[in-house]
Amino acid sequence: MKTFTGGVHLKDEKEPTRGKAITEAKSPTIAVIPLIQHTGAPCEPLVSVGDEVKVGQPLGDSQRYITAPVHSSISGKVKAIEGRPHPTLGKKIKSIVIESDGKERVHESVKPYAEFDKLTKHDIRKIVRAAGIVGLGGGAFPTHVKLDPPHDKIIEYVILNGAECEPYLTCDERIMIELADEVVMGLKAIMKPTDAHKAIIGIESNKPEAIKIMQEAINGEHDIKIKVVKTKYPAGGEKQLIRALTGREVPSGGLPMDVKVVVNNVGTAQAIANTIKTGMPLIERVVTVTGKRVRNPSNLRVKIGTPVKNVIEECGGVDGEIAKVIIGGPMMGIAGWNLDCPVIKCTTAILILTKDEVKEYEPLPCVRCGKCVDVCPHYLLPSMIARFAEFGKWSEAKSYGALDCIECGACAYVCPSKIDLVQLIKLAKSEILSRKR
Repeated sequence: MKTFTGGVHLKDEKEPTRGKAITEAKSPTIAVIPLIQHTGAPCEPLVSVGDEVKVGQPLGDSQRYITAPVHSSISGKVKAIEGRPHPTLGKKIKSIVIESDGKERVHESVKPYAEFDKLTKHDIRKIVRAAGIVGLGGGAFPTHVKLDPPHDKIIEYVILNGAECEPYLTCDERIMIELADEVVMGLKAIMKPTDAHKAIIGIESNKPEAIKIMQEAINGEHDIKIKVVKTKYPAGGEKQLIRALTGREVPSGGLPMDVKVVVNNVGTAQAIANTIKTGMPLIERVVTVTGKRVRNPSNLRVKIGTPVKNVIEECGGVDGEIAKVIIGGPMMGIAGWNLDCPVIKCTTAILILTKDEVKEYEPLPCVRCGKCVDVCPHYLLPSMIARFAEFGKWSEAKSYGALDCIECGACAYVCPSKIDLVQLIKLAKSEILSRKR
């Protein structure tokens, strides 16, 4: 099995939803579509208050290159364009609020595309861009940008990330089990515009059923290989996966294409295939809703814009008092601050923790044990960077590689003093980038 340096072994907590097939969540009566759900420039509204909209209709777009349009996930009337709580940015963001008419009318622009073999590189990039597809593993980087590498960058490998190393999450695993053929089709669609002749699908060893089904799906595809990655967090990190599967090291400040690789998530590949087959843009995604006290943990296909509280209610609610709702996994997810926040493109999971599952700690002084250094997958010194951040020494934090931190949380997980290492490093990164701008 392939692996990488550093990382931690976590209890995976995937059993509550591992055997749960993907089911359709109810369409919301009110959908809230934020105009930024991706890395890059926010969108500008294409509709006005009072307009009638249909499923798949573009609601917002931008002229900037690194962006992704947003679309209506329901049919109905635009009730407001205003600031609404955003699940990951921690503040109100301009959003389009739609009241459903219950008719699920589909926009006339939604039509299946030509047969896959007839699509050119340009066609695929245009389709992906128009559909608003972004990285569905949580990063939300616009996919069309990855499909258009600079002319001086030769791409040898496309890596499809099926590691899903975060505890509790099983949405990618279910996609590989239930929609393997679409994952492979989407992978081919990624390979075509990048001119890559080889592809690797990396899957963690704790997903034997997914490995078996994906092996069957690529039968006869000589350019696509399945490689099993040792179960260790963060095996699903982009640079860690490249290192494990190819032995190549992405340079500090560099990108995967600097080592002739493009990485995408299995959910992203499936979304591309679905768009090509149906013409429907990215208006829904699979979300794992889980937690020890959730009455019916599930993998739900949820419409973008559905309030988080609706999704929790659809899973039967929670036994006990909710102490924390995490949007995403427990290691890299964001603590939810408002249950009226909508599900957006990068919402991989909704994890509910009750009071008896959550402990509060007061950070203690660093004891210089070096555990954070041992587990850092990027060979950084997290305790030193955090210390510089604590005292506002931003240039020193930068010199110690703060910008290379992937915020995986492995350092904070093993810290015996419970120091808020990730938060401090995030602060350092924010200040360094702000001063650079």
